[in-house]
Amino acid sequence: MSIFNSINISASGLTAERLRMDIVTKNIANANTTRTANGTPYRRQVAIFKSKDNNMPFSEYLRRSNGKASNLTGVEISSIQNDSSPYKKVYEPGHPDADESGYVLMPNVDIVTEMANMISATRAYEANVTALNGTKSMALKALEIGK
Repeated sequence: MSIFNSINISASGLTAERLRMDIVTKNIANANTTRTANGTPYRRQVAIFKSKDNNMPFSEYLRRSNGKASNLTGVEISSIQNDSSPYKKVYEPGHPDADESGYVLMPNVDIVTEMANMISATRAYEANVTALNGTKSMALKALEIGK
């Protein structure tokens, strides 16, 4: 594996985590949106990650690499899906979207879950930055050998 391949893998992780953070931010921003363009409450979205390596198991990578250069390529977002959990039903008779019983359907966004996902995305982003910095340090040290 070349140093540039390591940088590309870290970059793919940074890109995926940034998109995940954008989705968490969108979910938090719409936590109280009771009416979207299609007339329903906002539905929470979830990013689905996948390896760019055609879902090859880790043991297969170990077997194939066996001291040789491998072709690892990183991670990507395969899709952004709507969370199918039910909407929350809140009693709020004065709300414009309340039904005749006074209940309002609220988005299925749980702020605590979104905050946990945000912390997870932040930590993963930081880990990718650390890996990128480690790779950069190795490249700089390799250049100093020739001095």
